[in-house]
Amino acid sequence: MFKFIRGHMETMANIEWYPILSLLIFFSFFAIMLVRVAIMRKEEYEEESNLPLED
Repeated sequence: MFKFIRGHMETMANIEWYPILSLLIFFSFFAIMLVRVAIMRKEEYEEESNLPLED
């Protein structure tokens, strides 16, 4: 099974870009969430923190 996967991945063009692209996507998402939380108003933060408790 792994021989098939390895053989298939070796024949793919530009496969070296996949790890770089996935790292960039992850880092971008993490940075956007960090900025969003950093600029969030205190009222909005308290409102969202109480959402799981409201039913």
